[in-house]
Amino acid sequence: MMKIYLCLLTLHDNVFFATREMGILFETEKYLHNWALSYALFKGIVIPHPYRLQGDLAQKPDYLDESREQNLIHLNQAKIYVFPAKPIIWSYQINTFKAAQVSYYGKSEQFEAPNYPKNYGRAKELAVGSQYHTYLIASDTVTIPQWIRLGKWSAKVHVQAFLIPDTAIKSLSGDYICDHPLNPIDLSPDTQLILYNRIVMPPVSLITQAQLQGNYWQLSGDDWKALKSSIPHLPNQVNLPQGVMYGAKQLITA
Repeated sequence: MMKIYLCLLTLHDNVFFATREMGILFETEKYLHNWALSYALFKGIVIPHPYRLQGDLAQKPDYLDESREQNLIHLNQAKIYVFPAKPIIWSYQINTFKAAQVSYYGKSEQFEAPNYPKNYGRAKELAVGSQYHTYLIASDTVTIPQWIRLGKWSAKVHVQAFLIPDTAIKSLSGDYICDHPLNPIDLSPDTQLILYNRIVMPPVSLITQAQLQGNYWQLSGDDWKALKSSIPHLPNQVNLPQGVMYGAKQLITA
């Protein structure tokens, strides 16, 4: 039986990702991408963390490239998988930022109105106090850090991990609905995706409210209810697809 953890995330700093860029407004999606969470939780523990990257290596993502040192394939080998995080309570804060103007980089440019330089923007950030929950699957017990750094500002996030009792986990097969967000790239080729809502965000769009067919875990029963009683806003029953791994469909077809 795989170990399944429930993770509760609380933001202690504003979290910012440039999910959408609309003029001078940079907006953060309310969901947390599982690839970003995976690096935050296991970088330097399971995923190697080189001291410094230079040149082209520092500018290119290496999520599923086995030839690169920092890749998510390390977690596949360790049989660990982190699902995207779903918001429980969230709010936004909009902050204005301005890039420095230096003579060797470029001259100051302004809009038609005076005193408004071009090199400024507004970041719509997830605010302090926002809470999320997600699930982590492992073949054995793992140590999950209590504090992580997340987003472009390396925001501080508190992590509470709860091991779900085996008696609360059922292995089933057939048609089911998963209310929790999923990464379609990570779904097993044996899992058929029928209907879903798309969440557009880089580097890979997520899906939610998905109807699927295949093998899945169902979290339910008295032990699940006992865990749910201490954590607000959790659903009465959760269905999660089996066979998930980073880049599952790409790796199988490669």
